[in-house]
Amino acid sequence: MNADRDMKAKRREEDLDFIAEHLLSRAAILVRLLVKQVRSSEVSRTEMQVLGILEEGPRRITELTELEGTAQPTMTLLVKRLEQKGWVRRGGSSGDGRVVIVRLTAAGAAAYTRFRGQFLAAMRADLQELPDARLRELAAATGALSTFVEELKQSQ
Repeated sequence: MNADRDMKAKRREEDLDFIAEHLLSRAAILVRLLVKQVRSSEVSRTEMQVLGILEEGPRRITELTELEGTAQPTMTLLVKRLEQKGWVRRGGSSGDGRVVIVRLTAAGAAAYTRFRGQFLAAMRADLQELPDARLRELAAATGALSTFVEELKQSQ
């Protein structure tokens, strides 16, 4: 009985280590591979990610900086580029004039939808090539990951 429990605990620790070490890097590699397939000179991967964040609603520059893991000056330049393309609009906060709020414009939403469609088409084409068993594994893993993300959002 103890040996079985110890074996399960060891396996759990190994799973935790494997996921913690590989999940994010594999997801990042997947995104880079898809970016390579789509090859859009109109939008960078980071711009696409920021547009995706803003699709959920307006954000402060500091929030975008935290979510993207960039320095604030880098995010400010990125937002400026997106603003020049007409994809976002910057404005102040009514409560605090020092706070900059970034909002997605209709043109930005359309650009995001267009680029996201290209990415999804590339991903779907790659998935189409997989055997049924592998596709089911990825579907289960995606469902588990989605649940995990929602739980993390709830706890913050």
